[in-house]
Amino acid sequence: MKAIVWVLALCALGLPRLALAEGPFKVAPTEVTDWKTVYGQIEAKDMIPARARLGGTLVSLEVSEGDMVTAGQELGKVVDAKIAFQINAIDAQIAALDSQLSNARSDLNRAEALRARGVMTAQAYDALKTQVSVLEQQIEAQKASRQVTEQAATEGAVLAPIAGRVLDVPVARGAVVMAGETVATVGGGGVFLRLSVPERFAATLHAGDAIAIEAASGAIRGKLAKVYPLIEGGRVNADVEVPDLKSDFVGERVLVKLPLAHRQAFLVPASLLYTRSGLDFLRVQAGETVTELTVVPGPKQSIDGVEMVEIVSGLSGGEEVVGDE
Repeated sequence: MKAIVWVLALCALGLPRLALAEGPFKVAPTEVTDWKTVYGQIEAKDMIPARARLGGTLVSLEVSEGDMVTAGQELGKVVDAKIAFQINAIDAQIAALDSQLSNARSDLNRAEALRARGVMTAQAYDALKTQVSVLEQQIEAQKASRQVTEQAATEGAVLAPIAGRVLDVPVARGAVVMAGETVATVGGGGVFLRLSVPERFAATLHAGDAIAIEAASGAIRGKLAKVYPLIEGGRVNADVEVPDLKSDFVGERVLVKLPLAHRQAFLVPASLLYTRSGLDFLRVQAGETVTELTVVPGPKQSIDGVEMVEIVSGLSGGEEVVGDE
């Protein structure tokens, strides 16, 4: 009779039934990781400028931002109008030296005939022979100078240093550029994630740590590859290697979860937690008796595909938590 009265009283209070719908879950301390959510920026592994090797006017520009290029591909062409005049001047000097050489060889031939008859001294003959040799060497020097000038003209082509995507084109067709000036910047070699976190978290970052990343394609995992020792502006830079990271935008920001600390916590299946009148409860079984405990839940996380919730307050460990029938 007392048992019936007790059950009716519970029903009157609106309490759930005590029978179990699920097997008991034994509460035990579990190691959990505290995560810090920060922004990471996607960077190209190689960002190399394609520079003009020749000063002059950019007469053609074949690429724009976002274009894919191959290593050695011509991106533009720089022309220096003075080179054509320099080549003409060298050609004129070579022609003049050729005329002088022709006269010198004629004088040398006459000198050889005079020397054979004993009319010319050996000293005068050697002077004419030396003059011919000097003129020949001067012509060779001018030809070499012409080759250098011609090579400079061929260096007007601006070539892609690596295969990849054109990230920036700071000049336009018709612009005057100097030798060494950047015509385009090419990013290639894949991408990685660059982090910049407050210096108070520097001691918690270690190379090899697993990193959770929330990319546009979904959640992926990465590995902390390098932590830079230099702190700038109160922030620490670190690089994350992500095998499956794909992005059409260099500089795109994505959410990254950093493991800051490991601690012990009580986790229970989220399905065993229920809320009534603004309070959260768990049903705890002790022998044949089931009681309700008011608890304070914390963050949720998925473990082996099961959604678990951390219980911040209300459990001491060893309890057997059960569900409703």
